[in-house]
Amino acid sequence: MSPSQPQTSPQGCSTAHPPPVVCRTRKQERSVRTRRALVHSAAERFERHGYERTKLSEVSEGAGVTTGALHFHFRNKADLAGAVEHAAIRNLYRVARRTQCEQTDALSELSALSYALAHLLHQDVVSRAGFRLNYETSGRTRLSIHQEWQSCVQRLLVQAGEEEGAPLGTLPLCELTDTVVGATTGFALLARDNRVWLSPKVLTGFWRAVLPGCALESKGDGDG
Repeated sequence: MSPSQPQTSPQGCSTAHPPPVVCRTRKQERSVRTRRALVHSAAERFERHGYERTKLSEVSEGAGVTTGALHFHFRNKADLAGAVEHAAIRNLYRVARRTQCEQTDALSELSALSYALAHLLHQDVVSRAGFRLNYETSGRTRLSIHQEWQSCVQRLLVQAGEEEGAPLGTLPLCELTDTVVGATTGFALLARDNRVWLSPKVLTGFWRAVLPGCALESKGDGDG
């Protein structure tokens, strides 16, 4: 074989350069990794500094890329914040679907979902930052996490009452819904300064106080 000729594989394909499909796949994988790194870096800074004080130069530095690479993926800070919110919403929906599949009745689903969401917010900075951005500002996404949670709580409480054949607790349904939504949302906001508010111990105490006559599974006293 002449030195100037490209080597071939046993299948007769040239190995001098990767096939175009392989090159495109690798490029796409790098692009996905870069985008994820930017979203994660942005979430860390949105959580630490808030939206207004976060600088795109710090986000790109945290992700280990240039500002040019950041602007290739995101037009501006609002676009980047929207990506963080959407990532958080996807995480929340994923947890909700998994919890729904694992429970057999509405009240167990509601309590289990509160523990699962608290655990997610405790562990995942993207979910925490996305929750904060969605709660504090509007216009980047059509979905309100607060409103979605309120609808979910109301639906499950109605279903639980139907399953029990009697009202839950001593409060009317609308007041019970407001109490659960207000308290759990408050725990998530308080957890910015102290994540103990997202611990199973806090949630267990809350459920025992609000629905003392209902058998709710305790998740222990750990940190989630």
